[in-house]
Amino acid sequence: MKILFMSVGKSHEGYVKAGVEDFSKRINNYFKQDWQIIPNLKDAATMSETDLKKKEGEIIISKIHKDDYLVALEERGRLISSEELAQILQTRANSGLKRLVFLIGGAFGLDETVLKRVDFQWSLSKLVFPHQLVRLILAEQVYRACTILRNEKYHHQ
Repeated sequence: MKILFMSVGKSHEGYVKAGVEDFSKRINNYFKQDWQIIPNLKDAATMSETDLKKKEGEIIISKIHKDDYLVALEERGRLISSEELAQILQTRANSGLKRLVFLIGGAFGLDETVLKRVDFQWSLSKLVFPHQLVRLILAEQVYRACTILRNEKYHHQ
């Protein structure tokens, strides 16, 4: 199984880049992974929130494969533990899934067309975080889940 991290916005900023790269490299010891950053639309400042979400949604949907398991990071999603995330990874890997996609939407969230395609909506917290920081938290939590599956020390250092 391959893990694809997909995010709308700027490329990784310096304050998160090293951390994201470090955790991504560690994840590669368990699952192949990659990041796909969908750049902000050039005319975003002139678009309404609805039009912006719709256009971002079209781009996202065009990059999702029919057989992908799509997890959207969504503030109204379900709160889960690190152990539950590990179980999601294990279940998907055991099912023969080719690609597990974690999606971080744009500044205004995800369009309804994308939410209808999502298999699981996950909230990291009741707090709201900047998108750049969400990338780092997501990478760390996926790495943590991998170590839980192998009963390694990282989870309870």
